[in-house]
Order: sequence, then C-alpha cells, then structure tokens
Amino acid sequence: MRFERRDRPSRALSVLAPLGAIMAALLVAGVLIATAGANPLTAYALILDGAFGSRLGFSETLTRTTPLILTGLAAAVAFRARVWNIGGEGQFYLGALAVAAIGMVPALAGLPAPLAILICAAAGAVAGMVLLLVPLGLRLRFGVDEVVTTLLLNFVAVLFVSLMIEGPMKDPLAFGWPQSVPIPDNAILPTLMDRTRLHAGLLIALALAVAVWWVQARSVFGLGARAAGLSPRAAAFAGVPLARTLLLVGCLSGGLAGLAGAVEVMGVKAYVTTDLSPNYGYSGIVIAMLANLNPLGVIAAALFSAVMFVGADSMSRALSIPSYIADVTVALSLLTMLVAIFLTQYRIRR
Repeated sequence: MRFERRDRPSRALSVLAPLGAIMAALLVAGVLIATAGANPLTAYALILDGAFGSRLGFSETLTRTTPLILTGLAAAVAFRARVWNIGGEGQFYLGALAVAAIGMVPALAGLPAPLAILICAAAGAVAGMVLLLVPLGLRLRFGVDEVVTTLLLNFVAVLFVSLMIEGPMKDPLAFGWPQSVPIPDNAILPTLMDRTRLHAGLLIALALAVAVWWVQARSVFGLGARAAGLSPRAAAFAGVPLARTLLLVGCLSGGLAGLAGAVEVMGVKAYVTTDLSPNYGYSGIVIAMLANLNPLGVIAAALFSAVMFVGADSMSRALSIPSYIADVTVALSLLTMLVAIFLTQYRIRR
C-alpha cells in the first residue's frame, strides 16, 4: 500500500470532504455518548433542539456564530498564504480593549451612532493588525517562526488587558469586579431580535465572509496571496511582491480577529473582562480548517461549532452527560478534517 499524489483533486471530493469529516466526528462522539449511557441519536436531537428549538436558543446560537465567523476568516485568510497566525485570541482581546479605550473618550458620546460604531470597529481592527504585524515583521526581517511568536503574544495580550481593566480602565461602579468602563450607548450595535442578544454584528460577519471570498477568488491580491501560499519561490519568480503581499495578508487577518473582539464588545457585553472570549481565537483555527480555508465555508463551520456549544448545555441537563462533549466533537472534527484533506490530495494505491 502506498499514497500517490493526485494530479488534480476532484472538486466534488473537496466539497464532500468537510461533510464526511463532520459525519465521522459525530460517529466517534456518538460512541463516547453511548459509553456514558445515553442514546447518541437522542443526544444529537437534544443538541439541535437546544440550539434552534426556542427563540432564546436560536438567537444565542447566531450570537455565538458571529465572532466565530470573524476569527475563522482571520485564520483562513492567513493560512491560505501560509502565514501561520495562531494569535487570534490575543488579537481578539486587543481589539476589544481598543473599543473600550475609544469609548472612554468623551467626544465619542456626542457623535451620531453610525459614526461612533464605525470608529470603534476601526479601532478594534487596527489593534488586531498591529499585534499580528509585529511577529510577521520579525519573520520577514529575521526569519523568526510566527507560530511561536503569535502563540506567545496571546498570553501577553490577555495579561495586558487584565492590567488595564484592573488599573487605569477599571470601572469604579463595578463593585471591585475587574472590568472596563462601559462604552457609550451610541457605540452599541443595534439588535436584530427584540429581547435577545442577537445583534447586527452577524450581518457584518456575513458581509465580510462574502467580501473575503470575492477578494480571494476575483482580485489580483487574492491570486497573489494564494500563489504565495502554494509556492513562494514560484510566486516570486512570477513577479508577486512577497513581502508586501504577506504584510497585506497580515493586516487583513489581524484586522478580522481584532474586529471580532470589537463586535463582541459593541454587540454583547458593552465592556471588557478577561473572560470575554471562550477561546474564540483558538476556535477560529478549527473553523478555518473545517471550512478547508474557504471563506464561505467558514460560515457553515462556525454555525456547526455554535450549535454544538449552545445545544450541548441543553443535552447535558437532559441526559446528565458533561457538556464537554461539544469540545470533544469539535476537536474530533478537526482531526477527521485533516485526514479528509490528506485524502483529497492523495489516493491509496496497492
């Protein structure tokens, strides 16, 4: 038995690979659920019911999907060009902190709501860009591995956020709880459903997913970024300016992750805490891989992850099974997706 590289991967196989990976992950997770003494079909039905069976569940699922789309796009854009951005979590938090810092400026409260929202979103995006451009600059100038630097900067960013919200940005009315001063009302995103937390950030995330897909598929920059990811030497030989292309990719990837943090503050919390993100930045890596780095596929992958995370709580209460089965299922999806991607590029020969 040997593996033989395919001349040209089948388009149908590339589309079916994510579906097969998710089905395989659900099958393996079903074995774990059965081992815990519950019926897997009942468990999955309860997960769907918890995610979509009520107004609250439906809105919370879409609310959770919003930052996952943005962090998934951030990872997909970077990985497509072989910029290994593992720092989405830190960029998320720095983008959130930038919004809180801008919100403390008195002049912001007197601006029209659309302008205030635009300024806060831009501040979050720029903060995420800066945090990624530092390790990317080290890679381009000194050859430093960005996997290590972006990963370690996550901890630096979270500790910096903790320093700020327990120091100069601490809310004096929070009864000692470490959180930032709330942003003004005119900087809060409008809600899409009354009496829910679902906000207009979902529309922003969907629009950006379509825009990123168009840029990658139809623009010269997108073609250059894909060429740089496939073969940097061949791209340079063809005239692609590698350094400039990678810097633009870094700006786009870091900006999307920082925007995710900004949108979470403007749409859900209105202030910053150190538990703002339940690992949105790291989950974005899983979502990007599940989507096979396709920006439109990121939407479906983010929705799948949100359904698992939100619905698992309902399933856990009904069947007395730990809700961590959602984390296990998403992690299994990543592993099975890696196998599926390998099989789309190689065939088994006897």
